[in-house]
Amino acid sequence: MSINEILSVRPSPGQPRAYRFPSFERTVLPSSLQILAVDVPGRTLVSANLVVRRGVSDEPGNLAGATILAARAMSEGTQRYPGVELTEAAERLGATLHAEASWDAFVGSVEVVASRLGAALELLAELVERPAFPEADVARLRDERLNDLLQARADPRRRVDQAFPATIYSEDSPYSRPAAGNETTVPGLSPDELRSVHRSVLAPSQAALIVGGDLGGLDLARLAGDTIGVLGTAVGATQPPVTHSTLDRPIVRFHHHPGAVQTELRIGHVGLPRRVADFHAVQVMAAILGGLFNSRLQMNLREEKGYTYGIGAGFDMRRGAGPFSVRTAVQTAVTVPAITEALAELRRIRETPVTAAELAAARDYLVGVFPLRFETPAAVVGALSGLFVHDLPDDELSLYRSRVEAVTIDDVQAAAQAHIDLDRLAIVAVGDADAVGPDLEAAGFGETQIIREELPGFGQRESE
Repeated sequence: MSINEILSVRPSPGQPRAYRFPSFERTVLPSSLQILAVDVPGRTLVSANLVVRRGVSDEPGNLAGATILAARAMSEGTQRYPGVELTEAAERLGATLHAEASWDAFVGSVEVVASRLGAALELLAELVERPAFPEADVARLRDERLNDLLQARADPRRRVDQAFPATIYSEDSPYSRPAAGNETTVPGLSPDELRSVHRSVLAPSQAALIVGGDLGGLDLARLAGDTIGVLGTAVGATQPPVTHSTLDRPIVRFHHHPGAVQTELRIGHVGLPRRVADFHAVQVMAAILGGLFNSRLQMNLREEKGYTYGIGAGFDMRRGAGPFSVRTAVQTAVTVPAITEALAELRRIRETPVTAAELAAARDYLVGVFPLRFETPAAVVGALSGLFVHDLPDDELSLYRSRVEAVTIDDVQAAAQAHIDLDRLAIVAVGDADAVGPDLEAAGFGETQIIREELPGFGQRESE
């Protein structure tokens, strides 16, 4: 075979390699703190996450942004190690120390060689339990967030990512607002507010220490008991956040951005929580719809129509029902045709069974990339953190691939019909309404509102 003949043959996908998620052990200390330990022989760099099953969705609405701001401020110093001394203490151990918050959890993490894990856990406990929240550093981080919000208003992509959840969720849902807070709440976040939210987070019954790496010879229960066996005083289980939808009909909300050459589009509605019975069928369905490079949306709007450089769709699953969305940016002139085609694909995934080839491609992709997600102890620890946060069975990850492989064509269509609702879709866009508005109104996608708001660099706008 000539070189030209060889190059003309399109490579075919290989068979997914055999893989089983590493086994782990679970221990519960008298303080109610759980320990999940996964031994990865030969990996002397150990990763440890101290995970609390409380996050942004648990904070009061008037303190929106406090949880993330508190996590960012924790690295600015603790009671024992003020300011830069905390960084220096970590450097002496050769450790990396970090804190972060998400919708569902509050996480302190450390990476260090196994021989120094005990000292690193002491430092991790200091970071998580005794942050100082220095006034000057909190003020700086607060100002950075306010500047970031100002920039987001001028960026169509970020503006639509804020407008979409505010459109589909009721005002009493934490998911309706930015996770890091907004212009109304952030200015009032003082060190005292951060301390209050921090105290409410630390619940021993909702916490786990998850450790991965070469753990040979380490007594994790003793190390944890000596360092972080008692974690705060907050009590009680977390409750799923309010996820009420505002939608009972299709609507269009177009945010005017004068002179925009593209329209940023989000199409969707309130979706699903992580704990859903047909999770694996939903994963396969979403991959076929908009999760693969050769997904239905991608092949239509990018490859066939040339409306966009890329389009995706999927479910952001959280402890509560996160959003389902189609996400893309298109040239201004094809805004209405692009919406039309996207809606057609949503209708088709509900009404037309996927082909055997589509099913096989999606299952093979999900099964094939699964092992690639866990090539380091940190990645394994991260996956176990998700297992803990969502209170999933211990065999959830080890059975993932076999459950994906068992998904059928009928399962995919049932998932689409159950979880994609064309009667309560929101179409949220940011772009040039002067160029798109008349065609948008004529298209009849739903109740349409053009929103003209004050933007950085522009004058006062009015809502129509």
